[in-house]
Amino acid sequence: MSDPRRILLINGHPDAGAHHLIHTLADAYAEGAQAGGHALRRVEVSALDFALLKSQHEWEHGELPPALRPAQDAIAWAQHLVLLFPLWMGDMPAMLKGFLEQVARPGFAFHRDEKNPFGRKALGGRSARIVVTMGMPALVYRWYFRAHSVKSLERNILGFVGIAPVHETLIGLVDQLGTPGVAKWQGKLRALGRQGR
Repeated sequence: MSDPRRILLINGHPDAGAHHLIHTLADAYAEGAQAGGHALRRVEVSALDFALLKSQHEWEHGELPPALRPAQDAIAWAQHLVLLFPLWMGDMPAMLKGFLEQVARPGFAFHRDEKNPFGRKALGGRSARIVVTMGMPALVYRWYFRAHSVKSLERNILGFVGIAPVHETLIGLVDQLGTPGVAKWQGKLRALGRQGR
């Protein structure tokens, strides 16, 4: 069994009005993490009230929306982040992207450095897992589309602020899973949660 970790579970499904597969998988991971003795916090992006950023100046100099302060504090607290979302039009839902843009601000996620155009990463020492559901086969997304949106998230957001390593769990053909398929993935997510991975 791995040492207990501080885990932040970020549910990026934007629909707060229904219980989707992402919610079921998030619950399974949380059950496993708690059974494994890990400390767990959760962020439900759909429950947060915040505006989208509209300019670089706002991102660099504007105030973080008060509703996002607990989420940013939870990111600072965590040793391991788990982001779950459905693939929408080949990418993460816009609400999740807007959330990440808001919380990953200069001074928190990275620091300006005149000698380094990429800045200094401020969230190093944290790992992450990305869990993505999709209608297409996961192998098609990974090999034909080269998992472009997941790779962009890994490189341009998580990697940019120092979060590494990042592991992926891609779940395809979700409309064909049926009860046995959902149960199988629940078991896998529960095991990952227990291991704190």
